[in-house]
Amino acid sequence: MASNGADPTNPAVPVTTSVNHTEKPDKFNGLDFKRWQQKMLFYLTTLNLARFLSEEVPTLKKGEQNAESVSAVEAWNHSDFLCRNYVLNGLADALYNVFCEKKTAKELWESLDRKYKTEDAGAKKFLVGRFLDFKMQDSKLVLSQVQELQLILHDIHAEGMTLSESFQVAAIIEKLPPAWKDFKNYLKHKRKEMNVEELIVRLRIEEDNRNIERRLFTLNVAKANVVEHGDKYNAKRKPRSSGKDSKLGAKKGTFKKKFVGKCYNCDGMGHKASDCKKPKRAREANIVDDISHDVSKISVQLFLR
Repeated sequence: MASNGADPTNPAVPVTTSVNHTEKPDKFNGLDFKRWQQKMLFYLTTLNLARFLSEEVPTLKKGEQNAESVSAVEAWNHSDFLCRNYVLNGLADALYNVFCEKKTAKELWESLDRKYKTEDAGAKKFLVGRFLDFKMQDSKLVLSQVQELQLILHDIHAEGMTLSESFQVAAIIEKLPPAWKDFKNYLKHKRKEMNVEELIVRLRIEEDNRNIERRLFTLNVAKANVVEHGDKYNAKRKPRSSGKDSKLGAKKGTFKKKFVGKCYNCDGMGHKASDCKKPKRAREANIVDDISHDVSKISVQLFLR
């Protein structure tokens, strides 16, 4: 942007500039030359210095040694000096040391253009290779992968290789992941052509539906696992036995042999007097003891006679 209203095409008037430093492009480090070149060209245009990138150095012809001609050449050299140093300051330090020997802005600009435009030709092949090798995976979101592919297509377009929208749509469909095979075939057989935006809308709807179905399936599987686990747990549990049977079961699943004799306490069969649950017959036991004692005394008396 001109600060004093001077005619930028008049070499006799030095070009003065006033631009905010925040408008400077980032320093060029050898990558993305085309993008940096466009930003630098815009920056120099706002400074009214872009014309010095293509103008030849003016020379004084014989017989033109007047003050006006000398002043015009000096003004041009001053503006060219500004333009050259703006470009140099836009280079990284390592590149600054390489290109600082260039005498004019035009020589410097053309030298950068020759070196990095040739490298950009290799970058075109690299971009095409990235596009051809790009494959979507089932483990990633489809929409995020479509955005990656769009960035590659955008870079290809920026390199001057124009791709029709129909080609871009067909390429995105063809590169859908294996799990989307049925949906890919459905899109291929649609008669109505779509643009990229319409395709992305369809892919977003399909992906949302798949996510919902996946969550429902996971929820149902979790419920089924809970029910199955409960059934197995209940099947493994053994019914608790009551009474003395619970005492008969020995460790490690073995059982004692059932008693088949007579109980001396209740005269019942199938259990011992020690395991009998009925009240103990204490009186009968004492009577038996007394009878046994009396019998013993009688036997002794008879023996003494």
